[in-house]
Amino acid sequence: MKVALFGRSFNESFTESFIMMFDVFTSHNIEVIIYEPFYDFLIREINFKPPVQSYFHSNKDLDKKVDFFFSIGGDGTFLDAVTFVRDSGIPLVGINSGRLGFMADIAQDEIPQALADIVAGEYSFEERNLLQLETSRNGLFEEFNYALNEFTVHKTDSASMITIHTYLNNEYLNSYWADGLIIATPTGSTAYSLSVGGPILIPNTQNFIISPISPHNLTVRPIVVPNHHEITLRVEGRSESYLASLDSRSCTFESSIELKIRRADFQIKVLKLKTHSFYGTLRNKLMWGVDKRN
Repeated sequence: MKVALFGRSFNESFTESFIMMFDVFTSHNIEVIIYEPFYDFLIREINFKPPVQSYFHSNKDLDKKVDFFFSIGGDGTFLDAVTFVRDSGIPLVGINSGRLGFMADIAQDEIPQALADIVAGEYSFEERNLLQLETSRNGLFEEFNYALNEFTVHKTDSASMITIHTYLNNEYLNSYWADGLIIATPTGSTAYSLSVGGPILIPNTQNFIISPISPHNLTVRPIVVPNHHEITLRVEGRSESYLASLDSRSCTFESSIELKIRRADFQIKVLKLKTHSFYGTLRNKLMWGVDKRN
């Protein structure tokens, strides 16, 4: 078995668990390749030199024969990991080195059993849809124009609202007068979209959520649309440029650029442990049913 490890950093409290992971890899003769900046962090900050076979820096030099791609961190790190895996079909494994994590859902105390299940083949996979952004002119996110969570258009100043003219399959839907607009996948329904009042979708549903950010008209609410529809956005306002984001990556664009969002033609494969379920994750992460009086 060959695995890739990706991360940015982690707190000292996670060090023991991380070293234990390498004990498991070594005992089962698992070959490890690692993101080199992460390797440098391990040596510099926690004085640990892990036994690895090789390094990678980008999607281009990632060995496509890797069996699992481990993301060590939180959901932000997991989203960064997607830009490495892309359409390779390599399954992602989210190890949570912090607190809240929907995608990085293997908690620190679950790591020993999770690794045992992976070695024993006791797991399944979930396939998560991505969205793809196309623009009327080149220049936006040319390196990787896909997102697992959401696409967001936002004003660049703190003054006036912007207007986002929105079309579904070229049929006019609405002109949102707001601070911005979020187009979220089911995976992204528990992220930014949720914070502005959007609904939670089950991961395998075939939908997008269109959620306005601080709309001027309070009757304008989030709407769920089929993800085989193409969404077209045209933005106007007092500014000359606006902010577009794909997950955690952002850039500015001019109002003359038309934005088109559609379902990507590939999916991300995510490892799912037999002890995990989406509904259990909702209860645990969002603390549903928890009464602080007890």
